[in-house]
Amino acid sequence: MALPPFVSSVVGWLRAGYPDGVPAYDYLPLFALLTGRLSDADVAALADELAAGGDQASAKAIRDAIAAATNTRPLDSDVARVSARLAAGGWPLAGPEDLEPRA
Repeated sequence: MALPPFVSSVVGWLRAGYPDGVPAYDYLPLFALLTGRLSDADVAALADELAAGGDQASAKAIRDAIAAATNTRPLDSDVARVSARLAAGGWPLAGPEDLEPRA
């Protein structure tokens, strides 16, 4: 199934910012940033896309991080680190303010 255009862009930014894959310790701040920008369905599609090349343990870790991101706020320093990686990959204006809910 084709991803929506913005989700495809996010996949591109992630692959550029994390060419060796997203480390597990960045899942929580990453998905906290993304849930402020994407719908739940978009985040799930993104997780499926990221997990497609990995093993079942990676897919489960991604889904667990999505669940945790809805219940836990990551440290600002973690968000800043992930934002810098995304910005390096082309993500526009990724910053801690992205954690605020969408209007």
